Amino acid sequence: MSDFETVAATENQAARRGPSGEPGTPNQIGAPQKPRSLAGDAWRDLRRNPIFWISLTLVVVFTLMALAPGLFTANSPNDCLLSRQHAGPSGGAIFGYDFQGCDTYSRAVYGTRASLLVGALAALGTGIIALVVGMLAGYFGRWVDAVLSRVIDVVLGIPLLLAAIVLLKRVSSDSQNARIAAVIFVLAILGWTTAARVVRSSVITAKEQDYVAAARMLGAGNGRIMWRHILPNSLAPAIVVLTIALGSFIAAEATLSFLGIGLKAPTISWGQDIDTGRIHMREAATPLIVPSAFLALTVLAFIMLGDAIRDAFDPKLR
Repeated sequence: MSDFETVAATENQAARRGPSGEPGTPNQIGAPQKPRSLAGDAWRDLRRNPIFWISLTLVVVFTLMALAPGLFTANSPNDCLLSRQHAGPSGGAIFGYDFQGCDTYSRAVYGTRASLLVGALAALGTGIIALVVGMLAGYFGRWVDAVLSRVIDVVLGIPLLLAAIVLLKRVSSDSQNARIAAVIFVLAILGWTTAARVVRSSVITAKEQDYVAAARMLGAGNGRIMWRHILPNSLAPAIVVLTIALGSFIAAEATLSFLGIGLKAPTISWGQDIDTGRIHMREAATPLIVPSAFLALTVLAFIMLGDAIRDAFDPKLR
């Protein structure tokens, strides 16, 4: 056998061995490797991240609490008797009663609904504004980008809570739905700037890719390119930012309600209960601690979830 035939036989034998040197199976020999996607790599990292599972579990629990509070407490938050003022745990009230004789735990559970509703709808409104402004600025560039970027800078320079206080002071209606809508509107029009900057950066990167150039060469218009090609590739960073912003909006709503210019009775809000518990803290500390703990855990859960998703989708951290 010639030297050339000997080398060829050796290479064929090595090609038929598996990764550990053992003879390979027919499926291993010449089997095409499935390409790995960014979403697949991110999901693999998330599955190994305990912070992701802890925060996701908390988010699911609080979401269920908002949708079906009856699963977590059988008492009504409006069943109040002054004879039970600052009474200890009894009758299903595991944390006792507040100064009006209302179940402290039940009010905290039912307060989840208003807080998550405001946070979710404010994040949704913020996302819509950010996507529109960010995509227009990033895709068209030039004077469109210059004008919209200056608008972003102006709004970004306005303090969120201070501007929200000024605007909500103008709302004279005491209607429950009107107050909720006003808080959502104010938070949405003041909190979209960071997400818009993230979307703008993602669009600038995406529009330089080959698939966008190919779609343009095939005759696709700007609207189709933005909707079918650029938008799907710009959503992931925006979702991460909005998840973190949702927690911030919940904290902002509680702060506004604590100051007496956000949600008002009969709407049950953690901010209102924290303010009431602060006033009567010397008589009983539980009415202050329980809604504060619910608020802190909810905000922390959304921020931790957003951080975990951001780390998973950031290739620089791998």
